Amino acid sequence: MARSRPVRYLVVGGFNTVVGYCVGVGLYYLLSPAVHVLVIGAIANVIAISVSFATYKRFVFRTHEHWLEEYLRSYVVYGGMAVVSIVTLWILVDAVRLPIWLAQALSIIITVAISYLGHSRYTFGPATDVEAGQSK
Repeated sequence: MARSRPVRYLVVGGFNTVVGYCVGVGLYYLLSPAVHVLVIGAIANVIAISVSFATYKRFVFRTHEHWLEEYLRSYVVYGGMAVVSIVTLWILVDAVRLPIWLAQALSIIITVAISYLGHSRYTFGPATDVEAGQSK
């Protein structure tokens, strides 16, 4: 049912957040001796966006076509959020000197609502709503 979509989004988003958080922190600890936090943030975002796209497509929005088109649109939605997240990490880690685990958690909080609106209205918006049996 389409009304349960926000609930599914929060559940799947929770999973995606844990994955993204672990990827970001894990890459930081693995690569930080040799790679700047901005590069690590960019790599972590590509991985996290790919996982999020796949899980949102399959379990939340349940679209079956237009994989490449939707994947590319998801980058438009995530692009702005990725920039905000990476800059936030840079400021919080390098300038404020917060530990990476706390800086990453704070940057996640900023992006949740924007992500849902962007995906529901843009990334998966033009696709057929399989649950309702109609176009959006």
